Amino acid sequence: MITKALTLLNSRYSKAMFIVLAIACTFTSPAVSLFTGLIFALTLGNPYTGQSKKISKKLLQYSVIGLGFGMNLHTSLQSGKEGMLITVVSVVSIMILGVTLGKLMKLSHNISYLVSAGTAICGGSAIAAVSPLTKSSESEISVSLATIFILNAIALFIFPPIGHLFELTQQQFGTWAAMAIHDTSSVVGAGAAYGEEALQVATTVKLTRALWIIPLAFVTTFLFKNKDAKVSIPWFILFFVLAMIANTYLPIPTIITEGIVWLSKKALVLTLFLIGAGLSRSVIKNVGFKPMLLGVILWAFIAISSLAVIKFI
Repeated sequence: MITKALTLLNSRYSKAMFIVLAIACTFTSPAVSLFTGLIFALTLGNPYTGQSKKISKKLLQYSVIGLGFGMNLHTSLQSGKEGMLITVVSVVSIMILGVTLGKLMKLSHNISYLVSAGTAICGGSAIAAVSPLTKSSESEISVSLATIFILNAIALFIFPPIGHLFELTQQQFGTWAAMAIHDTSSVVGAGAAYGEEALQVATTVKLTRALWIIPLAFVTTFLFKNKDAKVSIPWFILFFVLAMIANTYLPIPTIITEGIVWLSKKALVLTLFLIGAGLSRSVIKNVGFKPMLLGVILWAFIAISSLAVIKFI
């Protein structure tokens, strides 16, 4: 009886604490918010696991769309154009390298393919898009997502300091973050931490990169010969572009666009808290050495090579 009462009390305390921290984190930086979510998950445990996952996915999409109201279409197109060649080369090279290394490491073909797709394009979104086409099992998807998730969380903390160390400009850092950080959430978070221009460049280039989900899905369908599976297309990117067009050509009062952008940034910080809270001991335990090693190698390859191209070429 006493044990049940203590369990119930602890559960209520955990839920209340989770809500308070989630609200409080909207007044902090993206990195602090993600770190707070991670610590909470690893200590008290996330009391809203299912809800956090659903909300964070939608909130990230709405945040990205809202950020479009703070961007100029012409400037964004120029940023996307400059990063296009690097994007093409990096996506193809990462996929080839990842699958090849996976064979040498005797990893499951599906896991090596999913980790490569997550690294090459846009993290969990890419894995979610191609996993039905590869007929991957739940465990293979879980391991791949966990691998990308852990590295993605680390990236948000280390990229801004590295950018300052190499004295990258706002343009350079935004492009680098979009190329080398897995998930859109941490790309936008790192860009926001580095500066306003870096945020705009990082968001635009990353979403341009995310469109590679479509050709990758068709290639995956051919390679795995699974024509019945449905392709998941990130439609929120279209609304992001429409938001930029509206901000560029329509006479929307500045107070409204600035308000939307402000709310979007707050929503993004909350999203990162929820994403961080999604990590658990079981997730870390399930990853294993080989998938994590593959993820680290691919990540190091794209991070170092893209930094060299952006900084020195």
